[in-house]
Amino acid sequence: MILGLLSAVTYGAADFMGGYMTKRASVFAVVVNSQLFGSVVILAALPFFLDSKLTSGALFWGGLSGLAGGAGVAFFYQGLSVGRMSAIAPVTGVEAAAIPVVFGLLAGERPGMLPMLGVLLALVAVALISSSPSDGVLVSARGSGLASRLRDAGLLHAFAAGLGFGFFFIFLSYAGDDTGMWPLVGARIASISVVAVAALAARRSMKAERAVLPGIAITGALDVAANILYLLASRQGLLSLVAVLTSMYPASTVVLARFVAHEKLWPSQLVGLGVAALGVVLIAGG
Repeated sequence: MILGLLSAVTYGAADFMGGYMTKRASVFAVVVNSQLFGSVVILAALPFFLDSKLTSGALFWGGLSGLAGGAGVAFFYQGLSVGRMSAIAPVTGVEAAAIPVVFGLLAGERPGMLPMLGVLLALVAVALISSSPSDGVLVSARGSGLASRLRDAGLLHAFAAGLGFGFFFIFLSYAGDDTGMWPLVGARIASISVVAVAALAARRSMKAERAVLPGIAITGALDVAANILYLLASRQGLLSLVAVLTSMYPASTVVLARFVAHEKLWPSQLVGLGVAALGVVLIAGG
């Protein structure tokens, strides 16, 4: 469970750094270049797993996870471009945590009463931590139909992003316990490809100024470190528990935003941090 928590902390730090860099460069430039820098970290880690097996299954499941994760990132940022973070983040975060739980239970995992209570609390915590005061999710929607209002608020993109992130966790957990970093190699090839295609389709630039490259490199390194920690955690624990712990990454982002960027913490976010701590204790204690 420690690895899952470390993964959450690292994912949150990567998101914080990535969000900061998108203020200085285009979103696609940050995503594509950070993934390229992260690939160097993966290649550097490969020699430490010389006893691992390069199998078609590792690349297949890794590739599927990369496609899901890459699509999730593209949908997530597209949602943010048309909607509000206060609406997009809770939907995406809770869905990304809930899908692996449901999948794990259907696959026969039985975590126990206390861990399941911790999972429920963790889902609530993700929603609270990701939230901020807003005037309503569907305000200023141009269309009169429900689908149109959801689209204009960015919620359709949020649902799609949550699906992508949720299945990223699922697919990567199936890559095999003795395959080392090879699943992440397959994932990175697939995710770079899908994000690059999305950028080309949207006619967005993927170039970044030299001054922002160090920050983008740090973002990529943190993202890869989080992926490695999650991969190792998924090999030691139940998917329904590890994925939920990892999905609490917004807590790390919020704390960093408070103490580094000096952003205000809303009462709901403070409550969410407390609920998250209780959820972690119950999951670990079970």
